[in-house]
Amino acid sequence: MRKLKNSELNRLSVEEFKQETKIPLIVILDNIRSLNNVGSVFRTSDAFLIEKIYLCGITATPPNKEIHKTALGSTESVAWEYAEDVVSLIKRLKDSKIKVVAIEQTENSVMLQGFKVLKNEKIAIIFGNEVKGVQQTAVNLCDATIEIPQFGTKHSLNISVSVGVVLWDLFKKMKLG
Repeated sequence: MRKLKNSELNRLSVEEFKQETKIPLIVILDNIRSLNNVGSVFRTSDAFLIEKIYLCGITATPPNKEIHKTALGSTESVAWEYAEDVVSLIKRLKDSKIKVVAIEQTENSVMLQGFKVLKNEKIAIIFGNEVKGVQQTAVNLCDATIEIPQFGTKHSLNISVSVGVVLWDLFKKMKLG
């Protein structure tokens, strides 16, 4: 086996990416402290054709050299917007008939593998602070919560890992059938 060169991967240009049909999925980052995590989310969102990222609260915004280290230019391809208050954003999205789902461990959360995506349904998923998770006021407004199954001794995953796991699962369900 021979490793492929970047030039052989046939990736989209930034302009082609912007024109490409996205999956109907929005990522909301609320009060994310780590700029590396923010950059990683941009890069993963680019990989899975995510429609948009909302950066809320203390979450840093591009342009930022620390975000760029892990985003590797994906802040130019993925649409994003800053929204100061996640609660107001959730209400606005729900008014637009977008299903809002928190990635959080809650009573009655649905395990990721059991989460059903309806055809033509647009979903916004919220990832919360590295220590405190998604704030309760946001969880209260969500249509559902998804929990990533874990079988070891730890109670959580790093947010960039969580985003990768969730986006891949939802991408498969929305795009690949």
